[in-house]
Amino acid sequence: MIEKVLIANRGEIALRVHRACKEMGISTVAVHSTADEDAMHVRLADESVCIGPPSATDSYLNIPAIISACEITGADAVHPGYGFLSENARFAEILAAHDITFIGPTADHINLMGDKIAAKTTVKDLGIPVVPGSDGGVTSDEDAMRISKEIGFPVLVKAAAGGGGRGMKVAPTEDDLIEALHTARSEAKAAFGDDAMYIEKYLGEPRHIEVQVIADSHGNVAHLGERDCSLQRRHQKVLEEAPSPALNDVARAKIGDIVRNAIGNLGYLGVGTIEFLYENGEFYFIEMNTRLQVEHPVTEAITGIDLVREQIRIAAGLEMSFTQEDVEFSGHAIECRINAEHPKTFAPSPGTIKGFHQPGGLGVRVDSGVYAGYRIPPYYDSLIGKLIVHGRNRNECLMRLRRTLNEFVIEGVDTTIPLFQELINEPDLMNGDYHIHWLEEFLHRS
Repeated sequence: MIEKVLIANRGEIALRVHRACKEMGISTVAVHSTADEDAMHVRLADESVCIGPPSATDSYLNIPAIISACEITGADAVHPGYGFLSENARFAEILAAHDITFIGPTADHINLMGDKIAAKTTVKDLGIPVVPGSDGGVTSDEDAMRISKEIGFPVLVKAAAGGGGRGMKVAPTEDDLIEALHTARSEAKAAFGDDAMYIEKYLGEPRHIEVQVIADSHGNVAHLGERDCSLQRRHQKVLEEAPSPALNDVARAKIGDIVRNAIGNLGYLGVGTIEFLYENGEFYFIEMNTRLQVEHPVTEAITGIDLVREQIRIAAGLEMSFTQEDVEFSGHAIECRINAEHPKTFAPSPGTIKGFHQPGGLGVRVDSGVYAGYRIPPYYDSLIGKLIVHGRNRNECLMRLRRTLNEFVIEGVDTTIPLFQELINEPDLMNGDYHIHWLEEFLHRS
């Protein structure tokens, strides 16, 4: 069994991993930049190591420093959380070369699913439905135009190595295509060092549905239902819920079985998420994330399964603690990402939290690493924490969310809490009648 885990991350996810480890009797090592020396996970971990200055490149992405921290502390495993090095295949390979367990999938699967073109081809062969589009990378303007005409406009130009909405442009008509292609290439080259592009059909008002999967080295594979992540701004998720109000039991079971069989045939190991666009009763594969998702708590809420605990068990070579037949879905859960941003302009708001009171009560969970007096640094993403509520049904969940948002107090910095307080009263949100463009349309109106 794993004895000591180095947590190669920061913020709420680092604290989340620490808590799972302690409940399993596993020692923890926190690594941190100089800007995070007062972070809660650093305070609570059994050991801590400073790995560099504030810049993520020089600290949380500094692989030699993290390997050194493992050697100094004797950590025999690394949990990467999400972001940073969580989907870096080279990092997984280097850890293996140093006999350190990577709590995640194999480097081969990280590489495969990190290439959007290869991933699409692979899952298509495994029986997962995909968005109509180019079979591979688009090499010229002429190829782009030919493929787009075959698919039919509008089309979406996407970076093969993309993520977070970067290197992604919509071309409504033929006249828009070349400019969209060149702009996306430029963005992709700057963000990822790779300007390979592909093209797919642009769907008008789809939902964003993702299916949680998990598999161990003993042949056990399960899906844990779906999450609806359609409330987005600039391709960044804002609110997630499970189960999706757009799916019925038949559609839910169908896509769950398709994904589970595909993951089993792929020989995948660990947790992962298959993301889809869903429109007019059809699912279309977007990508696979080979890591823990930010929104994993809503799945934990409706299944009662600790995903981080299962990750650690699987990495240690143990069987999952459940089978597909054991999975039962109970009630409804919603997660709001509370960011240190202005609720209207979304300008980042780093600074000192002068007052902090988180809501509580039945069915309420707050994943956050901040506290009164904590200074939010300006160097990283603006996530303060995640508010997760669970109810026996969606209506009870929404009422609980309304109550907890009114209880949540964060003073000293701007937050997105007022945005959620506004959204919770919108009829479309209350009725579950929204799509991936709904939030931006709402913000444009308000």
